[in-house]
Amino acid sequence: METMETETATRWLTEAEQCAWRTHLDVSRLLAHQLEKDLQPFGLTNNDYEILVNLSESEGHRMRMSDLATATLQSKSRLSHQITRMETSGLVRRVNCESDRRGLYAVLTDEGMETMRKVAPHHVASVREHFIDLLPPEALQALRSSLAPVAEHLRGNRGKI
Repeated sequence: METMETETATRWLTEAEQCAWRTHLDVSRLLAHQLEKDLQPFGLTNNDYEILVNLSESEGHRMRMSDLATATLQSKSRLSHQITRMETSGLVRRVNCESDRRGLYAVLTDEGMETMRKVAPHHVASVREHFIDLLPPEALQALRSSLAPVAEHLRGNRGKI
């Protein structure tokens, strides 16, 4: 019995597309590595810093753990381990949610806020040195415009299997 092939033709990347894709991957990995390296003297990882930023910008400097997991693209389990490490360092604490006994908040401590005040200027300088200041303003605008549809598409796919 003959099997019917329903395979669709693969749309291979052109040389220009392959170059753009690999450049994006290189920049993403190298920049993340550099920013992480620049946070090390403060005893922080990129994940730590992202959590501190989210909490520092949230009302009351607190977020439900489930919302923080979503915001940082971490599983609830991974975030829980991360928050435990950060609690040990005195940067955050967990607080029970009054309206939902099963819910927990991650709350930025005074020490966590002071860490943000101390580290943020260094982090911004690192972002400028290794990314922003290497591109002219029109390239930054073009990059933002070009990547916005990708970000929107990926945000729309979050949570889909």
